[in-house]
Amino acid sequence: MSMKKENMKKHKGGRKRKANPCIHRHSFNLNDKENARFLSLFEASGMKVKANFITACVFEKPVKVVKIDKGTMDFYMRLTNLYGQFRAIGVNYNQVTKAIKNNFSERKALVFLNQLEKATLELVAINKQVMDLTREFEEQWLQK
Repeated sequence: MSMKKENMKKHKGGRKRKANPCIHRHSFNLNDKENARFLSLFEASGMKVKANFITACVFEKPVKVVKIDKGTMDFYMRLTNLYGQFRAIGVNYNQVTKAIKNNFSERKALVFLNQLEKATLELVAINKQVMDLTREFEEQWLQK
């Protein structure tokens, strides 16, 4: 038994040491303007650790910059909401036509369906305008 204890290393606790630890430190100073630019570049990179960002810049590793345009996101959120409303109108359209058919005489139903048809044509024209504006927006403002 004493042989086993001698061969086993005592566990001292703590985390395991890295194979290649970073032990060299460097310091540099920035003025207010340079610091503001540094922080904006760091935030744009999406990195979590400033040291990793600095080493990537110093050794010319590619730094990924992700820019999120809040206006574009807002546009697409509103567009998605609008198409959700179009789907709801489609469901209501089906329910209205069924109710008109079941509850009114043929003559009154034709009058109501004629009004519904006019409103539908207006909605189709508006939908076409939305699609044209969306296409124009994508061509003009979105990067490819």
